[in-house]
Amino acid sequence: MAWSWVASAALVAFAVLTVLSTRYGYHRDELYFRMLKPAWGYVDQPPLTPFIARTFTAVFGDSLWALRLPASLCVAGAVVLVALTTRELGGGRAAQAISAWGFAFAAFPMVAGHILLTATVDLAVWAAVILFVVRALLRDTPRWWLLAGAVVGLSFYNKLLVVLLLIGLAVGLAFVGPRSAFRSKWVWAGVAVALVVGSPNLVYQATHHWPQLQMAGVITSDKGPTDRIVLIPFQFIIMGPPMIWIMGFRALLRRPEWRPVKALAIAYPVVLVLVLISGGQLYYPFGLLAFLFAAGAVVAGANAERLVSQRRAAVIALSVSTAVTAVLALPLLPVTVVGHTPIPAINQGTRDQIGWPTYVQTLSSVYSGLSPSDQARAIVLTGNYGEAGAVARYLPSIPVYSGHNELWSYGPPPADRTVAVVWTESPSGPKTKFASCDKRATMDNGVGVDNEEQGSTVWVCRDPEGGWAAQWPSMRHLS
Repeated sequence: MAWSWVASAALVAFAVLTVLSTRYGYHRDELYFRMLKPAWGYVDQPPLTPFIARTFTAVFGDSLWALRLPASLCVAGAVVLVALTTRELGGGRAAQAISAWGFAFAAFPMVAGHILLTATVDLAVWAAVILFVVRALLRDTPRWWLLAGAVVGLSFYNKLLVVLLLIGLAVGLAFVGPRSAFRSKWVWAGVAVALVVGSPNLVYQATHHWPQLQMAGVITSDKGPTDRIVLIPFQFIIMGPPMIWIMGFRALLRRPEWRPVKALAIAYPVVLVLVLISGGQLYYPFGLLAFLFAAGAVVAGANAERLVSQRRAAVIALSVSTAVTAVLALPLLPVTVVGHTPIPAINQGTRDQIGWPTYVQTLSSVYSGLSPSDQARAIVLTGNYGEAGAVARYLPSIPVYSGHNELWSYGPPPADRTVAVVWTESPSGPKTKFASCDKRATMDNGVGVDNEEQGSTVWVCRDPEGGWAAQWPSMRHLS
């Protein structure tokens, strides 16, 4: 094991992500995690990532740095796991160096490592499952299926997305083998371990009408058309340099010594097609793309050890990829400059971090303009969970409600709270019916970043028709 190369890549990635973790601001999902109460599950996700967010902020303080510390750790852990996979495939020191440094500073690990998302945790989860499957198949040591099953079971508490990996692997095994895996007691024991470990979340899903499937349908409706268009091009951006994972894919199909793990190579196009058909998000196949990169690093590493020109080419390719990724994925530019670049349009994570304190200050000014009697019976009503989370973070003295996703279950507001400061993205005003509504402000982050809240409006509304109990059922929305 080339620990000097692998550990240095993991530590540098961890350090860079941690040092930059407080720049720009909270992501809308992070603000949402802060609001979620402890539970076995939520309408839009399992409980693990919100639990991690609560735990780290409870231990290290309610700060952006503490909230994002587990994201940095997930990337560092995934770097080691991917390099171990390269080693498992026979990669030497150069191969492991390419694998570790290439993965550490690829686009998606940097984006997901800067922000705590459910996708961030999946970086480490998928890398671990794939490593254990490689060991089970390549070493012909089937006991590794048990550990793979345990990680799959744990992953159910984060996302059910790992099922895509299992489907792709099953199709690959059926087509290219080894088909004997289907007859192995260890494989089915691994399945049993996954079901036992993940059973509490699976029970929650079954008893709550499979909310994850409902949420997947909503995401497909909202983002499916766009994601289908960009899915294929983005495969060449999120894991780079792309020439390395392309070499890995070809080698996995051709090398006889890698025949036992050829199924994982087949799994990638299978998952890609499934995501394309279903309209899933562009990062869904990333875990298998990282495996192809781990395999390609073996080829690139062997070339680099043999030829100086190939070594130089590998260094240049990794350096260029890292430089481009750093600018696009990390908060390197001043916040006053980034809005005048293409970065917010390319990286949604960047634009979703900017402007929250300014927006809440505008809303606070509207609230402060209310009479004392109105303030005593006022609440804030927001259109989405990011806005609600921003109010809860920066204006905690004012009760805030939203019909978005899980926050709908925390309402309705008390019946005597008949004044609502409404933050809505609709320029024509709130969709909820009130006796009266007056527009008071338009949101402007002041730095030219065009995110969902830029240009949204703040209204003061009074007396919801029929009371909150009558209006609240129609205010629920998923996205």
